[in-house]
Amino acid sequence: MLVDTISPNESGCFSKLMLDYLNNEKAVQPLFNRFPTLENFKDQIDEKRQNYSETDRLILSEAITNQYSDKKTSDLTLQNIEKLKLENTFTITTGHQLNLFTGPIYYIYKILSVINLAEELAKKYPENNFVPIFWMATEDHDFEEINYFKFRDKKIKWSSNQTGPVGRFSTDGIEELVKTISNEFGIGSKAVFLTNLFEKAYTKCNNLADATFFLTNELFKEFGIVIVNGDNKILKQNFKTELEKELFKNVLYNSINQIKNNFKDYHLQVNPREINLFYIDDTTRERIIEEEDCYKVLNTNLKFTKTEILDLLKQEPEKLSPNAILRPVFQEKVLPNLAYIGGGGELAYWLELKQAFIHFNISFPILVHRDSILIISEKDRIQIEKLDINFKTLFKSRVDLTNFLVKKYSENTIDFNGLKKQLNNQFKVLSEIATKTDKSFSNAINAQEKKQFKGLINLEKKLLKAEKKILEDKINKILSKKDKLFPNGNLQERTQNFSEFIIDSEQNAIHKLKKIINPLQKGVKIIQL
Repeated sequence: MLVDTISPNESGCFSKLMLDYLNNEKAVQPLFNRFPTLENFKDQIDEKRQNYSETDRLILSEAITNQYSDKKTSDLTLQNIEKLKLENTFTITTGHQLNLFTGPIYYIYKILSVINLAEELAKKYPENNFVPIFWMATEDHDFEEINYFKFRDKKIKWSSNQTGPVGRFSTDGIEELVKTISNEFGIGSKAVFLTNLFEKAYTKCNNLADATFFLTNELFKEFGIVIVNGDNKILKQNFKTELEKELFKNVLYNSINQIKNNFKDYHLQVNPREINLFYIDDTTRERIIEEEDCYKVLNTNLKFTKTEILDLLKQEPEKLSPNAILRPVFQEKVLPNLAYIGGGGELAYWLELKQAFIHFNISFPILVHRDSILIISEKDRIQIEKLDINFKTLFKSRVDLTNFLVKKYSENTIDFNGLKKQLNNQFKVLSEIATKTDKSFSNAINAQEKKQFKGLINLEKKLLKAEKKILEDKINKILSKKDKLFPNGNLQERTQNFSEFIIDSEQNAIHKLKKIINPLQKGVKIIQL
């Protein structure tokens, strides 16, 4: 099933910051606490045990028990919820937006990554319990980011004019998509399974949070996944101290800017606000700003004095919503968590948060990059092998791949580096002569050298172009294969939905994926499914 593994450095898929992190480079080590190895979890367990109280556990247990009170799940998940009460139980967490029908397939990879890491830790440290957690980003408000998924290049979209936190969106009206989906999925047992799954999730549940809960639970409950909705009054009550610090002391703004000033060699993507909180109700999620000695909610008439917003925080903390960079602090405060598993973009902004965690006196988790996978068919594998290229080659950009193929297949030598070296040696001799004569001769040599090198480069380009025409058919076959496996130049996992692979393979595709996923093994795995 596993065809090949491409290292992070060879894949071209990671920023410099993430490459340095994955390679554990010294320059980036101040940005994290412990590097993700099984051995390093021992100290992480000891630290979290010290910084997570019995009260925290009781609050978490109450919140999750309430969330599951009207939901059916597996015995293993129920056992994991009960284990959360025990002082030797810890969590491994990932999170995601409420994408329609899970969105891109890396949603699946993230969740399988936390499940498998929890199982691996249970083998390594059997005296402890490890619970896989999926945190739903129910308070996000950018509906356009999540209201669709792609199936065989077609965008299947849910339109709605609702506003506010997306988790509270009513699913009324979404039933019209069931017919569309049924037509796209086609016939057969796999198609019926997927259509029924969509229909049960989105037409039998009242809101998007419950629909996503149902869908995720159906796909992963047998592995003991515990799903958490952070839009929860009980959990927010346990986060009031941190919310107050963020409101009045601008902790994230100050700490992240300190990191950005100290690590200017990296492109750090997070730009914190002075206050990284939103005000939410059923139809509103708007930023809170401090202005003229009061706290205003943008795009509304709401404003509070310092005393009034402090009262709101104490009485109704559920009306305050962390933004994307405060949410990690919220998660780590309320969970007995050891590690967060995410993609490169996610982990990049977590790497800017260590100083903030120190200010909040919360343990900074081990950051683990989720598994990254390229799924191919048997037909694809055979065709690529017949074309005499390795899979690593397909990760090149389209331009680089084309040039590489021309040089590989051409009967002529297109690499002019040898000629350039000869030319350079000739001009070195002339330059030595120039030092013994008039300066005007030296200027003439420099001008001629530039002209000769420019001419050689142009000839090389023209030869490359001529060979492209001769090899066009062979190159286009490979480029078409790249375009299929990297839609619009992106990693397959960032565009295609899991349903496509279940329909095109066996219904137990998730079980097959689970067998090869190991987030502690770095690289992009290429698998035949």
